[in-house]
Amino acid sequence: MYKVFVNDKPLFLTNEISRETNFQLFLLESIDIEQLIVKIFQNKIQKAYLYHPDEKEIMKTLKAKIPVNKAGGGLVYNKKGEVLFIFRNGKWDLPKGGIEKGEEIEATAIREVEEETGVNQLRITNKLQKTYHVFKRNGKYKLKITHWFEMHTDFEGTPQGQLEEGIEKVAWLNPEQIKEALKNSYENIKLLFEEENQLKQ
Repeated sequence: MYKVFVNDKPLFLTNEISRETNFQLFLLESIDIEQLIVKIFQNKIQKAYLYHPDEKEIMKTLKAKIPVNKAGGGLVYNKKGEVLFIFRNGKWDLPKGGIEKGEEIEATAIREVEEETGVNQLRITNKLQKTYHVFKRNGKYKLKITHWFEMHTDFEGTPQGQLEEGIEKVAWLNPEQIKEALKNSYENIKLLFEEENQLKQ
């Protein structure tokens, strides 16, 4: 099953029909995806399932219905075990950004972390899950697929937020501060930390 966030609300792509009743179920093959997205943005739908019988075809079917933007991002640890966060648009987030032509996704993730935070000496230590969310640019809805990587750095300087990207603050947060920050973050970012905590136990 995939979770795609639209306006921070979950759209579940599934090949199983569940017995829950507090959501709306649509057929992925026949749905007008844009109409559904608009309804979610307007808060007319809080939670929806898109059903497709073949799990292998689910993402392919969705990608055929909506333009895709590929991005790379980093969950970056320093020597003290703190994680690098950025503060933008009134929320805590992790550094990430779009892939450039001919670039490997790992290179995208490292480049974006460096550009958005000024932190360098980055080493990728693990591939994390991909996250999916829908955003609107120039009047069109797009699906952003972000490939996340766990990274470590020995960087000792002061991180600097990339102003032209609207980053107001960059901070290293310890586990307690992360818990606090996640209360004012995005569902995709919370998912990464759920996965990360399972890895670390």
